[in-house]
Amino acid sequence: MDNIPQLNEHNKEEYPPMHTTEHIVNQTMVRLFGCGRAVSAHIEKKKSKLDFKLSQPPTEEQIQQIEICVNRIIQEHLPVTTQYITQAEARDRFDLGRLPQNASETVRVVKVGDYDECLCIGRHVENTAEIGTFKIISHDYNDGILRLRFKLL
Repeated sequence: MDNIPQLNEHNKEEYPPMHTTEHIVNQTMVRLFGCGRAVSAHIEKKKSKLDFKLSQPPTEEQIQQIEICVNRIIQEHLPVTTQYITQAEARDRFDLGRLPQNASETVRVVKVGDYDECLCIGRHVENTAEIGTFKIISHDYNDGILRLRFKLL
């Protein structure tokens, strides 16, 4: 009998290219701004938005840099892989604060090459080559929150 990890039920049906892009944008923001991952996300097939806590508004050059960096990672054709670990193993590597109270003891780590890894139960592409081109549609900054709206071309 195979030892298949038991995970919580997942009630979303993500669009894998956009959902994988969310991971890349999150890591890009962490690297460029030293901020945390998005505090709020709305990920859809046609367009998506992510909110990040920042101490000051980014410049137009920094917004362009986000787009350039995300597209560079997409174009590297990185494999997207999963790994199953226990919450105890995850504790030293990840913020477990967003796990639901009834989260299973086994959690899934999604890795985008060596660029990003995070706990996630959603659907993803197998390789960033499947994503397309990332385009920031608009952005605004209010009360310490940068909202990025984007789509895939």
